[in-house]
Amino acid sequence: MDIGGQAVIQGIMMRNKEKFSVAVRLPNGKIKIKTERSTYFPKFFNVFFVRGMVGLMYTLYDGIRALIWSSNQHADKHEKLSKKEIIGTIFVSFLASIIFFIGLPFLAAHLINSGDFWFDILDGIFRVLLFIGYLLAISRIEDVKTLFQYHGAEHKSIFCYEQGKELTVKNVKDCSRFHPRCGTTFLFVLILLSIFIFTLIPGAWWMKLLGRIVLLPIISGIGYEIIKFAGKYSNNVIMKTLIAPGLWLQRITTKEPTDEQLEVGIASLKAVLN
Repeated sequence: MDIGGQAVIQGIMMRNKEKFSVAVRLPNGKIKIKTERSTYFPKFFNVFFVRGMVGLMYTLYDGIRALIWSSNQHADKHEKLSKKEIIGTIFVSFLASIIFFIGLPFLAAHLINSGDFWFDILDGIFRVLLFIGYLLAISRIEDVKTLFQYHGAEHKSIFCYEQGKELTVKNVKDCSRFHPRCGTTFLFVLILLSIFIFTLIPGAWWMKLLGRIVLLPIISGIGYEIIKFAGKYSNNVIMKTLIAPGLWLQRITTKEPTDEQLEVGIASLKAVLN
């Protein structure tokens, strides 16, 4: 059974097709766990390529639910997020991502080269550099460092389960924190795919810019299949080469977790397996 997950505020979310669980370390030191049914798309969407586009939206939806719940466990009564605030935050974050990771590289490339093949290459290079720079910058924030430690605990716990080992702190600690199906690797694959696909967009600058936004779901669908294949054939030389940059980037987005953080990962994984 495939298990995915993500780090949340002071905790970890684990998810399979049936349910997802969120485990967080409370301020009093105890672990609190919440388990809910996964939001899963209808079977007629479960076809090659389409499942990536549709499934990503459902995964993000459950991930946001988990993130909000974990955040509220550490907030005072008057600090908890309302549904209106949540929707507003998601919208602003999405808009900022489009501007920052698509608009800025496009503008920089346009100022240097206004329209041939090299424009698209420059746009892609700037997008890669901006993505790496962003990860390096936020990794210096103390709260983000903690989040990245939980990210490492998530990967180690999943690796321990996939290797058929007993879920103990000792066994989990010995596992790698670099996983081929990680969201960091997925994002980097999308960036590499976009460099190739965006070179195929013809027309004026505004058509190229619009195409970069419209084609995002298609690129996501292709990227999903690549990551799924990479997870299944992680020992294949070609797949190792393809996902190697994404695994390298996980040195930024995952950090070695503490034993207490590993306990949270184990608790979340056991909850979703039971």
